[in-house]
Amino acid sequence: MINRRAATRALSAAAVTGTALLDALEGWLQPASADGKPRRRGRLGERDLDALEATTRAFRTWDHQYGGGLRRKAVLGQLSEVAAALDEHQRDPIERRLHGVMAQLSGSAATMAWDAGQQRRAQDYYRVALRAAHAAGDTHFGANVLAGMARQMLYVNHPQDALELVRLAQDGVRTSAGPRLRAMLHTREAWAYAAMGRHAAFHRATRHAEDALSSAAGVEEPYWIHYFDTAELAGVTGGRLLDLARTDPHEHAAAASQEIRAALAQRGPDASRSHALDWIGLAECSFLLGDVTGAAESTHHAVSAAARTQSGRVRQQLAHLYPYTVGRDVPGPVREARDKIRDLLAR
Repeated sequence: MINRRAATRALSAAAVTGTALLDALEGWLQPASADGKPRRRGRLGERDLDALEATTRAFRTWDHQYGGGLRRKAVLGQLSEVAAALDEHQRDPIERRLHGVMAQLSGSAATMAWDAGQQRRAQDYYRVALRAAHAAGDTHFGANVLAGMARQMLYVNHPQDALELVRLAQDGVRTSAGPRLRAMLHTREAWAYAAMGRHAAFHRATRHAEDALSSAAGVEEPYWIHYFDTAELAGVTGGRLLDLARTDPHEHAAAASQEIRAALAQRGPDASRSHALDWIGLAECSFLLGDVTGAAESTHHAVSAAARTQSGRVRQQLAHLYPYTVGRDVPGPVREARDKIRDLLAR
């Protein structure tokens, strides 16, 4: 299905890494310079911006639930319209809000491209999002963009770059971020440590995330970080423990299973993409623990959940699960699960 090392090499080649990436982002905390280019007079008003922001919010909700798919074309079309509006001379408050809309649309486009495996295109949109957040004066969303770029680096096996990006994000919001944003950044930090084999640092960063999230009740934060709750923390932690369990299943597989089950119990099928990823992770935990019956059952749930989302990442993770189901003497339920995976991936 997919050779993991070959896929990692291909993705890494498609994305900018190292100094070429990091040095270009160092200035994100400096004040934005004025744009003196001549422009036409703009005609947008507050009501227009209200509608644009509502649309942008809907796009982010779609992406979080289902993955990009056909909705990415709608996001790119809206992004083009906003860019055209910024070519006009808008009033200062309108222009700042327009930059904020562009940041969030570009962030959604980046996540959708990344989910589809288009690494370089995702990186380009992340850069646009960071520049737009900078122009809008929105350091919190800028930190969120850097966290997305860090996640991308982790998927292409560059954990040191990911850690640098997370630290750059944390530097920008250290005294102003709310508890959910702080917790999310700590989980990206923990992810990088896990990928580097730094187990103690991983557990320390995870505790920081738990401590930050424990104070989130009643704190007002931007809508785009509301998804990060105890279910998301459990799912992310379980996924990182699963990463560790692939090299040491006796030490980490049971803990990974426990965290993923907690995520499944809390967020349910409405979070389509995350729900599918949880079931895939739980199936792999069961295979690593030697629980063949549980693995087959979880794989059936995973395929059913995957069929309800357009996420390329979900299908890639299913392909990584497939080798566990291959073998001459596998039980009938595992063979059935294997056939379901094959049928879904062949569509």
